[in-house]
Amino acid sequence: MQRVLVYALTIGIGLYVSAEYAEWPVNIWCLGLFGWLFNNAERKERIEMLTVLAFATPMELFFSEVWLIYEYQRGLMPLFVPVGHWFLFDAGRRISQYLPSRHAMLSLAPFVPLVAYGLWTGGDTSGIFLLILVLAFTKWGPQPALYATMAWAALLMELWGTYLTNWTWANEVPWTGLTAWNPPLLVGAFYCLGDWLVNISVEKFECEYPLEAIE
Repeated sequence: MQRVLVYALTIGIGLYVSAEYAEWPVNIWCLGLFGWLFNNAERKERIEMLTVLAFATPMELFFSEVWLIYEYQRGLMPLFVPVGHWFLFDAGRRISQYLPSRHAMLSLAPFVPLVAYGLWTGGDTSGIFLLILVLAFTKWGPQPALYATMAWAALLMELWGTYLTNWTWANEVPWTGLTAWNPPLLVGAFYCLGDWLVNISVEKFECEYPLEAIE
């Protein structure tokens, strides 16, 4: 769990420094940490790290610059954001080992009344769709404990980031007619999708380019 602690401190302190002082020290630390981890990682983990960046970067740019569902404090996406997705993904994967898969769905139960409240008040009508996505990933996806863990981990990070105003979510979701809290309660649905894409991509790569073939 030492690495999880490093990730937690990096995200927690990094977001504070970026919001209150400057972005560049956080960029340097996060990119340096990612580079160090990559240099010391096994082949499969390196593939996972690069795959996370390959998905996270265009998705972040699309969400913030095209769809406009949230806006960063200083406009353009900070450089530390894509590697931050790896930190959260790897932390969630390690934490999920302590959650039995049979309890994954139950761990999401507290979200249900909160989503119902958001729907009833009209403050977050998008929450019901995100809840369905998270439940579907957790019920039928290959790693239910990971998806349930990411729902909570993403929410904690989002609460801290929006509190510090590192980014702000739009109250009205463009193109949909839906509303959202700042942050959306189940923003973890996007992370579940990303994790699923990363896992199937890495598995496909491993099948097509097995370790023995390049040694």
